[in-house]
Amino acid sequence: MTRTVKSLLLVCFGLGVLSIPAKAVFVSRAQSATAEAIATSTHFYDLLGRGDSAAAARLLASDATVLESGDLETRAEYLAHHIGADIEFAKAVPSKRTIRQVVRQGNVVWLAATSTSSGQFENRPIDSRGAELMVLSKLESGWRIRAIHWSSHRNQAAK
Repeated sequence: MTRTVKSLLLVCFGLGVLSIPAKAVFVSRAQSATAEAIATSTHFYDLLGRGDSAAAARLLASDATVLESGDLETRAEYLAHHIGADIEFAKAVPSKRTIRQVVRQGNVVWLAATSTSSGQFENRPIDSRGAELMVLSKLESGWRIRAIHWSSHRNQAAK
């Protein structure tokens, strides 16, 4: 082979090798961002279970909306009226949350999850199933929860 052909092959090979890691890094960053959003949602529940309302509040965007039991609450309303009850429930009743779907578009992730909860709360037996839709967005300070919609019902056997 001539020196020019060898040089051309080396350049082509080099570009091919360089393009593989570039794609891998791009995919890895996208997957990493999605994983960070999921971790933020999971951390929110961990904080509720530990009773850390201040840290949980920091994960809520300033314009967060919480929908539950037919009510719509702003971030301020949720923090003033509802987070305490959610903390007490999370501390008292074991729940298992399963993320069923995650969609990411740019700096926004929405996830759908289901849960089961079983135990005692305020001297009442709890045996329920829940569904959740959570929307998060990437801000300079990290992933923040923009909206949560919770719904639940008693398990059929508990009715």
